[in-house]
Amino acid sequence: MKEDIPYRYLPPIAHGSDAWRVFRILAEFVEGFEKMISLGPSVVFFGSARTKKEDPYYEIATKLSIKIVDRGFGIITGGAAGIMEAANLGAQKARGKSCGLCINLPTEEDPNPFIDRDHLLSFHYFFVRKVMFVRYAQAFVVFPGGFGTLDELFEALTLIQTQKIKQFPVYLVGKSYWSGLIDWLKGTVLEKGCVSAPDFDLFILTDDLDEIAKGIEERFLKVKTLENF
Repeated sequence: MKEDIPYRYLPPIAHGSDAWRVFRILAEFVEGFEKMISLGPSVVFFGSARTKKEDPYYEIATKLSIKIVDRGFGIITGGAAGIMEAANLGAQKARGKSCGLCINLPTEEDPNPFIDRDHLLSFHYFFVRKVMFVRYAQAFVVFPGGFGTLDELFEALTLIQTQKIKQFPVYLVGKSYWSGLIDWLKGTVLEKGCVSAPDFDLFILTDDLDEIAKGIEERFLKVKTLENF
């Protein structure tokens, strides 16, 4: 049997183009900042791109988007189908600003048709895109979704928990969907001491759309008042 090659003899990985990659990253940040700054106060919708139009959550996302736009906010999504499309649809129905932050993937689809052309961006790097979500959001609304949705949710909660960003509202929509995850977090993660009880105050689980829209507006007005004091 051939001997395993010791780790110290493995050839180095080539990273010769890393320095030039910085310029591509910088270009994505510059374009994102230039376009997003004109959006104004906005709310980010996360959720599965696989949600079908006949799914109840599609209609719920559209209705909630309309309620939020009616209170003066723009809508930001990942620009794809499903929940993201539903939220962008609601924004356009309510004649509000509708932004889509798309990501280039091997299974890439066209952006959904309900995004304002001047607020449509396409990113190569996930981390640049995530900065845009956090930097320009007054709140996150998280609908049922998969790995991508969970990634976005837990990154936001981690940034708030570690005080890397100021706390802002994070709403989970879909009690029947999220309850199992929350039960596991409380029954296992909290029990093991990996999180603290106050960490569960970083998000709100509710299916009350008026509660969400009202809560986002009240928090925004409170923060704005404190900043101007």
